[in-house]
Amino acid sequence: MMRSQISLALVLATTSLAAPATALAESAFPDEPVEFIVPWSPGGGSDTLMRVVANHAEAHLDQPLPVINMPGVSGTTGLKELSRRDADGYTIGQVHEGLLVAHHTGLTPLNHDDFAPVAAVTQSPQYLTVPADAPYETFGEFVDYATEHPGEVRFGVTLGGVPHIHAAMMEEAENLQFRYVGFEGTGPRIRALVGGHIDAAIGDVSSAGEFVKNGDLRFLAVGSEERQAETPEVPTFAELGHPELKLNIIRGILAPAGTPEERIATLADAFEAMSQDENFADAIRNAGASVVFQGPQAFGEYLEASDATIERLSGKLAR
Repeated sequence: MMRSQISLALVLATTSLAAPATALAESAFPDEPVEFIVPWSPGGGSDTLMRVVANHAEAHLDQPLPVINMPGVSGTTGLKELSRRDADGYTIGQVHEGLLVAHHTGLTPLNHDDFAPVAAVTQSPQYLTVPADAPYETFGEFVDYATEHPGEVRFGVTLGGVPHIHAAMMEEAENLQFRYVGFEGTGPRIRALVGGHIDAAIGDVSSAGEFVKNGDLRFLAVGSEERQAETPEVPTFAELGHPELKLNIIRGILAPAGTPEERIATLADAFEAMSQDENFADAIRNAGASVVFQGPQAFGEYLEASDATIERLSGKLAR
């Protein structure tokens, strides 16, 4: 055999071996745990729900998803860390509308389009939550009290976060003025409410439901389109004359920008399979939320549309 023929044979043999090896390596993703950054404190709504997600996604991804809590700066510290991680699919992070609010109020230069969307996984209606012994038992009585005491109602929020904009929407709807007190995440905010350190807060069933059942807190209204099965006695803001007060949080998953599309697809497929698991749906309902699934394109479009709305409203948080 001539030298050129030998060289060609070697090239062909090497190529035929390399191609299957590359395909095998890619098909094996993930072959180690995928770190899951939750940029909020333990005990809050995001932490509670994302631990349910992590536990149930493992069966569909065939790898553990260890939750890493990285709270700080209205949920942006953990996402800043996510943006620095290798774009290899082995680190993902939780996001909700808070990133968009934080961006448009100047807390972070990062926005949704600095990441690769993977999937939306849960949604949580938000409640106006007050101490059970507060001098108001209904939303109407709360409005009357806040009207008579402008600037005195200590309203717990994540400054520059979604709860802040939800509270500002209530201010605008009823021409009220609150005194805002900042907390990093829902858990600390609800504990402060139980302790009597603040007068009202935005909460959800996963973080405040047990305190409501125990008689420590009371839900006055919910920002969903319909009353929730877990709290059938709580009226919606729409019933109370404010259909514009749609207070909901969609929690989803991001990956570092530049993560290969095939790995994004693998992750999204696992979350989609998880979303169809009745055991997962039951666990999410028990945690006070409901299952929603949007793939990479649909979730990206949702974030883009929400970004435009929040940009318009963010000026209300300047004071």
